[in-house]
Amino acid sequence: MLLVLAYLADRALRLELGLGFMDQRSGFAIANQWITTFDPDDNRWIAYGAGVFNTIRLVIVGIALTTLVGVVMGVARLSSNWLVSRLATVYVEVIRNTPLLVQIVFWHTVVLLQLPRISEAVNLGEVVYISNRALAIPWPQGRGLALVWVILAVAALAFASWIRSRRLKEEAETGRSTHANLYAFGSFVVLAGGAFVATGFPVGIDPPVLVANDLGTTQDYSGGLKITPEFAALLFALVLYTGSFITEIVRGSIQSLPLGQAEAAAALGLTGYQRMTLVILPQALRTMIPAVTNQYLNLSKNSSLAIVIGYSELFFVSDEIRNNAGHSVPMFALIIGTYLTLNLLISAVMNWLNRRVQTARI
Repeated sequence: MLLVLAYLADRALRLELGLGFMDQRSGFAIANQWITTFDPDDNRWIAYGAGVFNTIRLVIVGIALTTLVGVVMGVARLSSNWLVSRLATVYVEVIRNTPLLVQIVFWHTVVLLQLPRISEAVNLGEVVYISNRALAIPWPQGRGLALVWVILAVAALAFASWIRSRRLKEEAETGRSTHANLYAFGSFVVLAGGAFVATGFPVGIDPPVLVANDLGTTQDYSGGLKITPEFAALLFALVLYTGSFITEIVRGSIQSLPLGQAEAAAALGLTGYQRMTLVILPQALRTMIPAVTNQYLNLSKNSSLAIVIGYSELFFVSDEIRNNAGHSVPMFALIIGTYLTLNLLISAVMNWLNRRVQTARI
């Protein structure tokens, strides 16, 4: 083993392991961009950054949606309604036992690419267009003092959160309802709305428009937000696949609670929704979060499968750089370091949330 390691070290030391090649012109284009404006004349660091941003965007949206799917379907699995519970069971058994790669290709090739061509795009009220090129929808567009308003809105959100915590504390001490959520929401709406008016309505709506080429045929969308088939297929597959595992985590965590908890809540006259949100789920979180964290990390790592349908995420862009410039060893080291950093950040946030839940008084 020592001889093998010595041989590998010797071979590695003969290679050029620096990242100086990343300062050179990239020479390739990146599709599926949002916010980023990468150009083939930009260097490879900027290309890599665009790929990392595409991965982060996919992971953040995916985590939010897969949490929603997992919780809803997990509760549905325990529903007393026969049809609802059976549909949730079919969802889990079918999606969880089908390879993720197959699901990605299915959503991309069999479903989304079969939509009408852009020249025949489905038009919904001149504001939403659906085609196999992209789903184009209106999107907010900042102007003037938009950044100032965003800062003021964040400050208003922080103040509303402070109001909510104070009123919840008062409610716990006095036992009287203080309508904490209503006061917090009202505070945010008044402050953020007032700032919006004071800064001169700095955010408008940018609707999508079909753009024609010189021959008069439809070519692309202009304005709005374009959700490409590659992004949508990967998002659908990751959310449904990861959500099927979170569904079982939610179901198992709820069933692990003593039956007396639900019975006591029912004896107090709480509705089914109140029992689930105020009594059952807060206690189930203590066993749910560690397992859900693993699924979030799996979602982040599984995003690298986007290369099979050409979505320009981290691994796809890195592969383009590697094919263009070589230097496989430093590129793979950079890829590993990036995925490791992203997953450690997810773990840190979830561990912080887990500590809060474990020490909370329920």
